[in-house]
Amino acid sequence: MSDDGAEPLRLLIVDDHTVVRAGLRALLEGEPGFEVVGETGDGTDAVRLVGRLRPDVVLMDLRLTDPGRSPAGADGVERVAGMDGIEATRRILAAGTGVRVVMLTSHGRTADVLRAVEAGARGYVLKAGPPEELFRAVRAAAAGGMALAPEAAASVVGHAVEPGPVLSEREIEVVRLLARGHSNRAIASTLFLAEATVKTHLVRIYRKLGTENRASTVSEAVRLGLIELV
Repeated sequence: MSDDGAEPLRLLIVDDHTVVRAGLRALLEGEPGFEVVGETGDGTDAVRLVGRLRPDVVLMDLRLTDPGRSPAGADGVERVAGMDGIEATRRILAAGTGVRVVMLTSHGRTADVLRAVEAGARGYVLKAGPPEELFRAVRAAAAGGMALAPEAAASVVGHAVEPGPVLSEREIEVVRLLARGHSNRAIASTLFLAEATVKTHLVRIYRKLGTENRASTVSEAVRLGLIELV
């Protein structure tokens, strides 16, 4: 239990370098309010461990070296050759456990940041960044928000290269709240709208941006420079 009496955030580390995992574990366990409940260097194992350990946040390496395909384990999760951090993130979130994922990487290339956001990651942190950025991203993700390393945020926000669709001020407010992980009900409460009105706004936003779900909508809005992730 942390100093303020709250239960610590349960963390799972996924990185294919043993030394990196050891360093992350030492760093995170030295920060009040965090508990590392497991680690692995394999994407398929990460999917299994999430189901078994029920962490609050997964720290996921963007690029994982998968040893290949093998039969499904006792939990029915088949090892898939070439499962990188993006695919592992998609599978973890598709299971609907409520876990959040923060992506870890050595670089902040725009394409990778967008792929991570589209997969549903709630954070994108550079391994070479200061520890405070990692701690902030973990806490933001656990709270339903989103946090990008400054380098990653800058590369994504500056990615729009041609005029995009025009969203109304209200629609942009809705997208900003989507980016913070708000549900339709929470958005309605924050903006003093009926929940049905929020749904109508979302239909229009999806149509304007050419998107199909909340994650891709946030990603496209960032790409077009309509919102910034902080």
